[in-house]
Amino acid sequence: MFIQGDLQAVFDALYTVGAIDPVLKMDWSRVSDDMAKNQKLVNDAFMQVNSCKGDRKMLIQKLHALEPMAVSFVAVEVAREFAEFTDRKDLH
Repeated sequence: MFIQGDLQAVFDALYTVGAIDPVLKMDWSRVSDDMAKNQKLVNDAFMQVNSCKGDRKMLIQKLHALEPMAVSFVAVEVAREFAEFTDRKDLH
């Protein structure tokens, strides 16, 4: 499952709730391992985020309601998807 819709809106909401800086300092290979071990938490978090359909206020509310590990998973996935988008854009 992926984050769908407006990635910039999700990033902005993550920034607003203070999730970006801590994730930048994390060992992403460890976070990836944790994501693999906690697929239900990952899927539930992504479903919550995707249900907001880019509504920044709703995204902030949903992120505040998620447990911290789930917020970190969302932040790492947004970063990955932005990186993949940039890679595809640069190739064309």
